[in-house]
Amino acid sequence: MSVWLPTSPCTPEACAGHEGRTASVPHAVLRLIGAVALILLGILGAPPVRLLPTGPRHAVVRAWSAALVRAFGIRITVHGSPGRRGGRLLVANHISWLDIPLVAAVMPSRMLAKSDIRAWPVLGRLAGRAGTLFIERDRIRALPATVTTMTRALLAGDRVAVFPEGSTWCGRAQGAFRRAAFQSALDAKAPVQPVHLAYLRPDGSPAGAPAFVGDDPLTASLWRIARARGIRAEVTLLPRIPPGRHTDRRDLAAAAQRAVTDRASERTPRTPRTALPGQTTGPSATDRDSAKRPAASVHHWVSSSPATASSFRTPS
Repeated sequence: MSVWLPTSPCTPEACAGHEGRTASVPHAVLRLIGAVALILLGILGAPPVRLLPTGPRHAVVRAWSAALVRAFGIRITVHGSPGRRGGRLLVANHISWLDIPLVAAVMPSRMLAKSDIRAWPVLGRLAGRAGTLFIERDRIRALPATVTTMTRALLAGDRVAVFPEGSTWCGRAQGAFRRAAFQSALDAKAPVQPVHLAYLRPDGSPAGAPAFVGDDPLTASLWRIARARGIRAEVTLLPRIPPGRHTDRRDLAAAAQRAVTDRASERTPRTPRTALPGQTTGPSATDRDSAKRPAASVHHWVSSSPATASSFRTPS
């Protein structure tokens, strides 16, 4: 394993257990069948959907992504507002493969993913048709080209979503934000939108079932999530960091991480109302600051420094 690739101390045994109610086996199977049907529908529908104008296209992507998350019995709650349209870099903490449709259910974006996903059965084709930006994770020399591609997407007015921790964490802690991805926002003079993701039990505590960490097989993760009941996914759109506020990517990455970390710290158990796709609750996000192990991680980090030991594009 390359020393440049970040890792997380989270493991399935320690972090991914489910406490609480469980769905029956037939119910879980039906959930999986529904999810597979939605994925196949997404593959078939991606080409014509990309021909739609931006507004209707985003509406379709939000509805499809929300349906996929809900197919697993997970409710979605959104806090904050996406604000005005335009290119921006979305940066979020990383917990699960579910983060991908969860972010798209709120703000359809071009995702940055490892190039290996192209070869995945079914999901690889869906990711490609959805406009995913791919990175060759094991080639550090490919990093500048990846940043350039992200910059061009931002300049074209696209939203680009990155999980800068580079490795999934269980949700009870998080890793450091790798900074090189933030260079694309500086080069494009685009705002950065910090996003905090959480999967919660009915009492507001972190839910373990969605965590996709360590050597957890995807099949085991799918089954664990399908069996779990009473899980709510919470998406908080934090205040955007406007272009020009930070001129160094290190400072920009630190500011984004601080916003996400502060949100995690201030969360208290509560039961906010559930938002429908495209709807939000809570105050608007205004322009003010306020693991999966690398070999199998869904998304890839972009960094210019070695990691410490601890720690689809959806049509737009």
